[in-house]
Amino acid sequence: MFQTLLPGMLPAVVIAAAWPAFAEPGDAGTPPETVSRVELDLYTGLWHEIARIPNRFQRQCARDTTAHYALRADGRIDVVNRCVTADGSVKEARGIARVVDPASNAKLEVSFVRILGWRLFWGDYWIIGLDPDYRFAVIGHPDRSYGWILSRQPRLDDTTRRRIDAVLKDRGYDPAQFEASPQSRPRP
Repeated sequence: MFQTLLPGMLPAVVIAAAWPAFAEPGDAGTPPETVSRVELDLYTGLWHEIARIPNRFQRQCARDTTAHYALRADGRIDVVNRCVTADGSVKEARGIARVVDPASNAKLEVSFVRILGWRLFWGDYWIIGLDPDYRFAVIGHPDRSYGWILSRQPRLDDTTRRRIDAVLKDRGYDPAQFEASPQSRPRP
């Protein structure tokens, strides 16, 4: 039976094995490309969430979502995420990030779960778009199930948002998946 099936299946097996080699940039079958280099000392500081792909762990966030990153002496990054809920209370999540690709610093993992001093769960945090002056950042995930648009200011102008949408499309994301994150603070 296998001798009969094998010759007919061989082309399909070869095509399936070689398929990743034919993937185009932005193809949803391949992980998104990250930026070539991130200077962590420039990346740290306060970021405002402009938009995100909806996710379960931010379901309670109604507005004013921010992320603050601080470089530690050990090379890791302290992470403090905050948002305001519908009832006006502030939710905060503290975590830590570690660089997993030191050649670029664009691939990180973040953990917000600590059990008896151990961090058992890490999530991918890939910087797939970054303004040359670090005014905005686009964060992705290898399987595109998560995504965030961050800005140093609480709001983006339309031209900048179009640039970001072009980055998202180039990296295989649909910009329409990203829901706006309301920011009530005025732009400084």
